[in-house]
Amino acid sequence: MFEDKNNRTEMSELGEFGLIEHIAKSVELKNEESIKGIGDDAAVIDFGDYQTVVTTDMLNEGVHFDLTFHPLVHLGYKSIVVNLSDIYAMNAIPKQVLVAIGLSNRFSLEAVEELYAGMLLACKKYGVDIVGGDTTSSKSGLVLSITAIGRAKKEDLVYRSGAKLNDLVCVSGDLGGAYLGLQILEREKKIFIENPTIQPDLSGNDYILERQLKPEAQKEIIEKLAELKVKPTSMIDISDGLSSEILHLCKQSECGCDIYEDKIPIDPQTYDRAREFGLDPTVCALSGGEDYELLFTIAQADYEKLREHLDISIIGHITDKNAGVNLIDKSGNVVKMVAQGWDALLKGSGK
Repeated sequence: MFEDKNNRTEMSELGEFGLIEHIAKSVELKNEESIKGIGDDAAVIDFGDYQTVVTTDMLNEGVHFDLTFHPLVHLGYKSIVVNLSDIYAMNAIPKQVLVAIGLSNRFSLEAVEELYAGMLLACKKYGVDIVGGDTTSSKSGLVLSITAIGRAKKEDLVYRSGAKLNDLVCVSGDLGGAYLGLQILEREKKIFIENPTIQPDLSGNDYILERQLKPEAQKEIIEKLAELKVKPTSMIDISDGLSSEILHLCKQSECGCDIYEDKIPIDPQTYDRAREFGLDPTVCALSGGEDYELLFTIAQADYEKLREHLDISIIGHITDKNAGVNLIDKSGNVVKMVAQGWDALLKGSGK
């Protein structure tokens, strides 16, 4: 699906409806709930007795991604995954997505095919259907807006607002890797711009580069929690950095918490690259963002059920609201938590 520069089909040859028809040919509905997909005024989805969960996320070229080093196939994959992550954070199961794209005349049909190849790969892996969307022209590069639709039984849904005093604070996977992957890519881009004869050196950074370019949603964690019969009391996905997310969770739950620095999971490659860049690995985990892990709280009574699950780390506990949101550093000092993660609308924020 990678674009052949010598075999380029201009978008003007198809037009909007021709493009929609072309895309529809490669989309096959597999979920019985997907009654009507691409081709009508709206998708039709039958969820019966289940609650419907909907989320939307937009990715803008030059703000959320740089096509200098972000392959279109990976971008397509990532655009789906970041939305599915929000559905899983509700303890729900994603079923359908709507894809809206703004395209400038820089992009050919082959480029769109490459983008959709990544989207379809993600949809296949996570068992969701593309059931519609929109296409339009853009004067500011590539714009992607994905809407994800999921379902859950009412009693299974988990919100940010349910954390209780003495609950344990948990996180899946490890943190900070995506941010360090971005630092590697931006460093190599700068070197290439200054001297185009020097080829990028990305060797030895496979893990953190994948964390940035091709992240995964935490489907297996949701399935594991259901298997262990553990329902989190609150949950949020980590898209903007651990510090921002824990503050969101505590605000919604009207509580405080203590997070222990030495309990925050950081991969050795993330740790080593942070040191090479003169960065504090803990700060990268707290403020880096784009890890798409799950941050959640559980009742202490459920601790034994999760204790042997290696992909989940207990990093702290919920306290009274008046105690505030604190980081307990490795020396035992109490530091007030401050949100310094990614915020697209704040000057000087994050990435």
